[in-house]
Amino acid sequence: PSSYHSYSKRGDEFKRDGALLITSDQVVVCNGQILEKPEDEAEARRFIEGYGTHAAETVGSCIVTDAASGSQWAHVDVARVHFSPISDEAIDKLIVEGDVFYCAGGLMVEHPLVEKFITKMEGDIDTVQGLSSVTARRLLDEAIAARAS
Repeated sequence: PSSYHSYSKRGDEFKRDGALLITSDQVVVCNGQILEKPEDEAEARRFIEGYGTHAAETVGSCIVTDAASGSQWAHVDVARVHFSPISDEAIDKLIVEGDVFYCAGGLMVEHPLVEKFITKMEGDIDTVQGLSSVTARRLLDEAIAARAS
């Protein structure tokens, strides 16, 4: 209860201060399946191996909310990454390092062990990594313009 109250109070502060809130989320789609963060080693391995035969598509949403008015501006960005088969050695190392368990689909295109297997990227790196800075900026500009009108 007290943490809920703190959260509610913080929300009231956002409203009072006229904050613009940016929220986002991302999933990876591969071979028609939505991939969230892998739950265990076997799932991480299956996800990463799959990228060698089917492109990984990242679907990221961004919403800017005017805390004072409740108005929202939203957009969904999609990017696609094609890979050659990722080696078992690279997959083993990625799993041992553990960071793949914190990424949708275990997808880490910026990782040196993964970069060399990328054959084609459709879309910008920000979109692939989870939040398009271009989209976030555009939505913020729209929210600011709406306040001015």
